Amino acid sequence: MRLALFILAVVVLLWLVRGAVRRRAAAPRSKPADTSTAAAPQPMLTCAHCGLHLPRDEALPGRGGVFCGDAHRKAFEQTDDVR
Repeated sequence: MRLALFILAVVVLLWLVRGAVRRRAAAPRSKPADTSTAAAPQPMLTCAHCGLHLPRDEALPGRGGVFCGDAHRKAFEQTDDVR
């Protein structure tokens, strides 16, 4: 009886391993990411109104500095503290 259970366990284990190997072989392999098209790091700028740090490409220029959004640019430019 023990021998029959041992053989059955070995057969089930081999069946599971074979299925895992087949699934892995059939899975599509992804290409490594092309690093030549990756964006280069950008300098971080600080919003003159709230102090938020944001990439240079996302910053909005205005009187007195750069801003994180149009609302902050307008609010800063309407104050008397424009430098």
